[in-house]
Amino acid sequence: MTQIHPVEAEGLDSASRPETRGIELIDDDERHGRARDLFLIWAAPSVSILNLTIGASLILLGLEVWQAIAVIVAASLLWVLPGLIAASGPASGTSGSVVTRAMYGVLGNRLFVAVVGWFIGAVFLSLTWLASSFLGADLLRRAGLADPVWVPIVVTLVVAAITILVAIFGHGLILRVYPYMAAALFVIFLAVAGFILPTVDWQYAPTAPLSGIGLWSAVSIGFTILASTPLSFINSPDIARYLPRETKPSHIAAATALGGALPFIVFTIVGVLLATGLSGAAFEAGIDVALLDLLPAWLGPVLVLGVVLNTIALNAMTAYTSSMALQAIGFRLRRIPAAIIVGVVGTALTIYLVLSSSLLEAANLMLQFLVVVSGPAMAIFVVDVILRRYDYEGPDLFVNRAGGRYWYSGGWSIPGIAALLLGGLATAVCLSTSVWSGPVAQLTGFIDLSVPVGMLVAAVLYAGLLRTPLGKDGRP
Repeated sequence: MTQIHPVEAEGLDSASRPETRGIELIDDDERHGRARDLFLIWAAPSVSILNLTIGASLILLGLEVWQAIAVIVAASLLWVLPGLIAASGPASGTSGSVVTRAMYGVLGNRLFVAVVGWFIGAVFLSLTWLASSFLGADLLRRAGLADPVWVPIVVTLVVAAITILVAIFGHGLILRVYPYMAAALFVIFLAVAGFILPTVDWQYAPTAPLSGIGLWSAVSIGFTILASTPLSFINSPDIARYLPRETKPSHIAAATALGGALPFIVFTIVGVLLATGLSGAAFEAGIDVALLDLLPAWLGPVLVLGVVLNTIALNAMTAYTSSMALQAIGFRLRRIPAAIIVGVVGTALTIYLVLSSSLLEAANLMLQFLVVVSGPAMAIFVVDVILRRYDYEGPDLFVNRAGGRYWYSGGWSIPGIAALLLGGLATAVCLSTSVWSGPVAQLTGFIDLSVPVGMLVAAVLYAGLLRTPLGKDGRP
């Protein structure tokens, strides 16, 4: 069996002590909380300057305001997917990176978590730390600290250190402080939105309105960028796993989905409106710089504080779940050292990006490539929870020998691995970015069908290869 480190019961899920539990099973007598608690936990990371940046990029793609809003609303519907898979956490009593052994087999899951889990975690750690680095460095430049190398590096290191400290304290601290962070972020970003509104060009229209294939290309690329956010939260079971086993999956899904989707819609639309009043020169300087230029001097530091708070909220959650992914891969690490390793890797990638790209450029490109792995993985997870009806027995997930429920063929699940690989391939050939356009995207005039095609291929192939409903042994 997989070696699980013994932990003391005291302080496992306390806001005042570092959480020592990693992927270990949570006994029923240690479960607590309500499904509605998840709403504010997911709202805090979603009140984000990254959403403002993505919203602004829709205008840069050439969309009209109403078209951009329609794309945002359509993409927000995908938040139901991390909501659906979140209930697998309470059902199994362990991390989502362990639950996916049911989809890929015990050994196959190690490869899945190493590639997919780490890639998703590294991208979001770097992108959100990147936002803090750019904005914090620009604020300090205005105050007279203008070194283009060391200032953003120091900002990154400080924010990363605080973030990893929150991840070390873990679930108990997240549950306690995220509602307050969400409230503070709402106030800060609504104040920012209030100062943005007078600059909005309510009569805005692109100089060359898009139509035909050009319009569908812009709409589809914008949808892919937006969809990458909800599709990336394959870690949602980790945040819900302490809930009592009898908590209704529908309540968990609703709280998770609404907590993520509502701020996502509001603040991405604010980004769209912000962009209507910006010149081409402002876009070239960076959305973060343009935003500080629009605000009164006293509000600039408040906005930076809000961005830092949001960064900590999102990245602490990401580092927390990624630390358990390291354990699920098979490394003999306690959760806290694993969280520190995740932080070091994410910090290094952030420093590289902050010295080599703009926030808008880095965000759009990395979010588009993210769907190659996140879309098919999310589709497979959703199909699995629907077919199994959340029938995940925690102890069985830790049996790593022949005859175990999730051992399958030599430790590998052919349906899961095949669906993931072919779904990823289908996504890649349909993807359209500034550095890579797949053959299907080129044939369609650079219409990006990567998300619907990749997810459909993965879902249909996975369900089809299973052929029959799953039995009690977890086999088709």
